Parts: sequence; C-alpha cells; structure tokens
Amino acid sequence: MDVEKGKTAKYLKEKRPVPKEVTEQLKYFTRTKKSILNALKEGDKTIPQLAEILAIPKDEVVFQLMSLLKYGFVETGEIDDMDEYFYYKIKNDGKN
Repeated sequence: MDVEKGKTAKYLKEKRPVPKEVTEQLKYFTRTKKSILNALKEGDKTIPQLAEILAIPKDEVVFQLMSLLKYGFVETGEIDDMDEYFYYKIKNDGKN
C-alpha cells in the first residue's frame, strides 16, 4: 500500500507542479526568518530595531516574529524604556 501512495504523490507532483512564485516566496520567508534569528543571536532586539537592521518593513518583521514565537524559536523579554515594544530573544539557542 505504501508503494501506491508514493506513486500517487509522485504523479500529482508531476501533474500539478508548485508555482514558481510560491517557491520563491517560501525561500524569501526562510531567508528572512534566518536573518531575524541571526540578528537575535547578537542580543535581544525590538521590532523597530530588527526592521532597521534587516531593512524590511515592520509589518514583515511582526509576521515573521509571530511565526517564530508560535513555533518556539523566540520568546518575549523585557519591555523597552518607553513601554512601547517588547524585546525578543532566541529561545533554546533557536532550536525547536
């Protein structure tokens, strides 16, 4: 039965390939998440700090951080002096 499942999946991949734009978007998200984790290795940072370092809009940083937070790669730390933003830090060395 497992052989049949493998054949079905292979057949579907051949008949319905993943659109190139979807593949490129996934690559972009993966690179961005890695960049955020690398920036956080240097120390805790807020959303505006990450946006400035990575030169991407704050809303993208928020989206990526929330994904990393959801899957346990990062966690919130202290709040900044102005009581506006949390600092984010790597949780468990960035390993889930």
